[in-house]
Amino acid sequence: MRRLDRVELVAWYDAQHLIVVRRTRPGSEAVITDLHGRNPRILVKGPSATPTLPTASTSPRYPADPQGSTRQSTGDRAARPPRLNHWAADKHSPRVRPEPSRRRLTLTQGQPLRMVGMTMTTTIHHDGVTIPVSRGGRGRPLVLCPGLNATQAGMYELAESLRRDHDVVTFDLRGHGRASAAGRYSFEAFLSDLAAVMAELDVAPVLVGYSLGADLAVHYASEHPGAVSELVLIDGANPVPEPFLTEAVLPQFRAMWEDMAARQEAERGTARQVLLTGEEILELNVEIDAVRSRILERYRKIDWPISMIMSTSMAGDGDGGLARRVNRNWRAGVERLVREQPQIATSWLDADHRLVFTHAREIARIIRNGAAG
Repeated sequence: MRRLDRVELVAWYDAQHLIVVRRTRPGSEAVITDLHGRNPRILVKGPSATPTLPTASTSPRYPADPQGSTRQSTGDRAARPPRLNHWAADKHSPRVRPEPSRRRLTLTQGQPLRMVGMTMTTTIHHDGVTIPVSRGGRGRPLVLCPGLNATQAGMYELAESLRRDHDVVTFDLRGHGRASAAGRYSFEAFLSDLAAVMAELDVAPVLVGYSLGADLAVHYASEHPGAVSELVLIDGANPVPEPFLTEAVLPQFRAMWEDMAARQEAERGTARQVLLTGEEILELNVEIDAVRSRILERYRKIDWPISMIMSTSMAGDGDGGLARRVNRNWRAGVERLVREQPQIATSWLDADHRLVFTHAREIARIIRNGAAG
C-alpha cells in the first residue's frame, strides 16, 4: 500500500484547548483548528495561516500568551497569535523540543484526531486494517504492545499507571479491541501492526510487550537497530526448551481456546472484543511455538537494555500435570536465556499469565524503577 503524504502538525493547549495546524507538505495550505469540546472549529485556513485566539479578557478560558503577556483586543495592537512549539513529520520542517506542558503526536494525512481527557487518539490505516492508537502522559516515551487476546482497554490500568511519568502509546492489534478484523492473522501480520505504530514516532521509545507482544517487540527491535531505547518483556518472548503444543495436549488446548472464543461473544462491539476464532488462536499458538524455538537468534542482535517481568506460575497453580509441565518449561526458558544473556534483568511476580491485569501497578513500579538497572 502506498504511504500517504505526511503532515506538519503543530499543537499548543491547556486543559481546555488544543490548537492543531495541518499541512500536506511544507508551504502548502494549512488548516488551523481549535479542538475544544465536542465540536472542533476551523479558526483560519490558507497558505500562510497562523492562529489568532480570542483575547483573555473576552474569553477567559484561553490561556495567556506563552511568552507571559496577555493578548489585547483594544487599541491599535492586534491580538498576537501564540508562539506555538511545533514539530514536524516532514524532514524539511524544523523540530523544536516541546515544553513539558505540550503533547505531540505524528499523524498521517487524513487521519482523525480527538482528545479524551489528556489522551490523544487516532487511527492508522495499513495493510487493509485500521489500528486505533492512544497517546497520553508525560515523560519518557513508551509504547505498550498487547498480546494475543489482549486489548488496550483491558490493559488500561497498566497504561494509566505508566502515564504518571511516561508518554505512553497504546494500540490494538488487528482483530482485537477497536481494530478492524483482518483477512489473515499471523505473527508477521501482527508484527506489521506494531511496525506501523512505531513508524509514526519520531523518537526511540521504551518498547514494552506483553505475551505475544513481547515476541513482537524482540523481533521488531532486532530488525530496527536504534528504533527503541529499551525493551521490557512481560511474560513472553521466552526461549522455552520444549514446545507448549504437543500432540498429547493439543485436544485440551483446542477445547480451551474454543471455549474462550465462545465467551468472547459477550464482548462483541466493545473495546475489549477479540474477533479471532478458537481455531485461529490455536494456529497462532502453534506458530508462536515455532517463533520461540528460534528467538535466541533475535536476542543476539539486540545490544540495548532488556528487562523481563515474568510470572512464577504461567499456567496457574492447578494440581494437574499439564500446568506443572508448562510452569517448569516457562522457568527453564528464562534460565536458558539468562545463561546466554546475563545482562538481562529478570523480575518474577507470584502470578499467572494474567499478571498485566492482576498486578498492573506492581509491573508499572518495576518499569518505573528501571528493572534493567
